[in-house]
Amino acid sequence: QVRVVESGGGLVQAGGSLRLSCAASGTFFSIDDMGWYRQAPGKQRELVAGITSGGETNYADSVKGRFTISRDNAKNTVYLQMNSLKPEDTAVYLCSANVVHGEFWGQGTQVTVSS
Repeated sequence: QVRVVESGGGLVQAGGSLRLSCAASGTFFSIDDMGWYRQAPGKQRELVAGITSGGETNYADSVKGRFTISRDNAKNTVYLQMNSLKPEDTAVYLCSANVVHGEFWGQGTQVTVSS
């Protein structure tokens, strides 16, 4: 089993920054792709940013230039640095970790950006 736990969410004013962390633990040899998703009320879950085990990244157009995803493979942890936050970034942010026997999700962390 794989446990995924997010942290770092909170309330911030527009233009501010937050750094999210996601740690994976459990029984696995290594983690392949990891990603950050978000889901706002009444909207579908969307990919925010993804990163491969080799460090290749991809971003949603809406966050390019503002968000940066990174990972520490030794700690099985992925980070999301979010700068220049906007009210439309408000959502529950969820982390996913892909291992050989499946994809595992955390419970999410709330990010609220006030105008």
